[in-house]
Amino acid sequence: MIATPNKYQMTPDEYLQWEATQEIKHEYINGEVYAMTGGTIPHNAIAVNLIAALRPHVRGSSCRVLGSDAKVGITEKGSFFYPDVLVTCNAQDRQAIQVIRFPKLIVEVLSPGTEAYDRGAKFAQYRRLESLQEYVLINSESIGVEIFRINERSKWELTSYTNGDEIELVCIEFKFPIALLYEDVELPPQEAQNDGT
Repeated sequence: MIATPNKYQMTPDEYLQWEATQEIKHEYINGEVYAMTGGTIPHNAIAVNLIAALRPHVRGSSCRVLGSDAKVGITEKGSFFYPDVLVTCNAQDRQAIQVIRFPKLIVEVLSPGTEAYDRGAKFAQYRRLESLQEYVLINSESIGVEIFRINERSKWELTSYTNGDEIELVCIEFKFPIALLYEDVELPPQEAQNDGT
């Protein structure tokens, strides 16, 4: 999803009340509201493939997997984001109606327009979540996954995966082939990517 600014200034409570009545989703950062525009079909298909793989793995556990309609709150005062996929294993999140507060795993499927933001400012916000153990970035234009994991020294480490690799989500003890993410996904031709078309 791509965020575009709508220069509305509001408090977190005003945002949560207002946003619940809107037809489209909005993220909330520093008092400003940003409308979410639609992603590509490959973007959506990758997210659906991951959710389909995660759901049976967490079934019967304290964890649950949620998609892009689940809002994550960084603090009570914001920011608020809609990641593509998340997993929470916190009992307090089981009762959540509007906002997930304790995600363990957050996944963003990268789009050309939001990739720099997802890697930079948005990841900086997500790192404020004490519950977060892994942040996953999935390429939607070629086969590739990057996972940032918090280590025992509270530092974020990067592991990259490419075609043929097995991905490991350590925080939920789940392994799967990278090909599963791209099953039935039509990626743009490499020459189109290189031409910027």
